[in-house]
Amino acid sequence: MNTFTLLTIIGAAALQQVEAFSLPNTPQDRRSMIQQIVTASATVVALPSFPANALLDNASRDVPAFAGGIAEGKERLKLAIADIDDLLNNYDAITKSGGDNVRLYLGTQGVKSHMYGIMKVLKSLKEEADDIVEYTEAMDSFEAYKNQAEGAAYQSMFVEHSSAKGTPESFLKTAKGDIVNLRKYMGDLAAQLHLDV
Repeated sequence: MNTFTLLTIIGAAALQQVEAFSLPNTPQDRRSMIQQIVTASATVVALPSFPANALLDNASRDVPAFAGGIAEGKERLKLAIADIDDLLNNYDAITKSGGDNVRLYLGTQGVKSHMYGIMKVLKSLKEEADDIVEYTEAMDSFEAYKNQAEGAAYQSMFVEHSSAKGTPESFLKTAKGDIVNLRKYMGDLAAQLHLDV
C-alpha cells in the first residue's frame, strides 16, 4: 500500500470521527455518546503507523551491533557519515514527522542507522589514528554535539506541552546546527584514519 493511499484512508477515518463528535441538532443520551468515544478510540489505535522518512522505512534492515575489528569499524564509520549526510541533505523532509526521525538517524532511537553504537566503533579505532590526542579530542567533541542534537530533537517532541520556551521548529533548528558540527568532527575523525568520505 503506497503512502498516498494510506494517507487517504487515515484522512477519511479521521473525518468520520470528527463528524461523529460534532454537536448534533438533537440531544443524545450518554450511552450513544460513550459508544462514539469508544469507536473513535478504537479507530485511532487500529490505524497503522507511518514509517520514518528516507533511510528509515519498514523495508530497511536493522544495523547489527558492532562486533569489533578495524576493517569493520572503518566501514561502519563511512556508512555512519553517509547516514548523517543523508540526514542533513533531507533535513526538512525528515523532520516533518518530528524529532524522533532525527533521533533515528543519530542512532539513539532504534537500530536502523549506522550511527547506532558509533561511540564503540570510534573507541575501537583510536589506536589507528595518526594523532591519538587529536583523535580523542575530536571524538569527545563529536559525542558532545551528538548528545546535544539528540537532546534538542527529543525536546522538540514535547516543547508544546511543557513550560520550556520555544517551538518544535526552534529545537529542530538547534539540533540541525549540532548535527552540522558533529559532521565536521566526523570528517576530522575520518581524516585521522585516512578514510575517503
